[in-house]
Amino acid sequence: MTDIDISLEELLQQKEFEYINSQSQKVTVPANSTVFRQGDSCKNYLLVLDGSVKVFSRAENGREIILYRVKKGESCTLTTACLFASNPYPAEGVTETDSTALMIPLPVFNKALAESDKFRKIIFDQYAQRLSDVINLVENLSFGHIDIRLARLLLNLSTNSETIETTHQTLATELGSAREVISRQLKEFERKDIISLQRGSIRITNKSDLQKIAE
Repeated sequence: MTDIDISLEELLQQKEFEYINSQSQKVTVPANSTVFRQGDSCKNYLLVLDGSVKVFSRAENGREIILYRVKKGESCTLTTACLFASNPYPAEGVTETDSTALMIPLPVFNKALAESDKFRKIIFDQYAQRLSDVINLVENLSFGHIDIRLARLLLNLSTNSETIETTHQTLATELGSAREVISRQLKEFERKDIISLQRGSIRITNKSDLQKIAE
């Protein structure tokens, strides 16, 4: 995913920024707080100023699939879509860390969208990028082999260390799969001496072989 860091003060004209900022509310919520639930009405445009919000869908059997994360300088695409269509949220959002966001009320959002070319470009650029990310996610879920997807995820999580602090359930949620499926694949990687499974962590022992699988 391409990060698009939004700084309204830098990108908008001073008058536009002052109007939006004066009419909006800055809120800070602790980690593991519910930002919105499936079925909630959408009344504000959300711009994350700091922290991370996990947006996910929950199936009837309780399994979760992470759609995307909203981080510093990013907006929530589902929020944008719900504001456009006046629809309730189709998914849930939960903070992963202490997070601060700017809440722009719907009337202010609509006015800025109608009157500011720069604000409109910001909104649609992020919307298009995130939509592309979600389409890629659907393609991976539909057509991607679990060993390839798991190998790529492990490589992404191991950028700073060969040891990854995680659980089988966390990996399953990230990939939209069942824990049992992920556990079987991890044990297969371990059998091939690619990783070493430990309680609450995974150590990559053969990164080159893992990279070959990910390709």
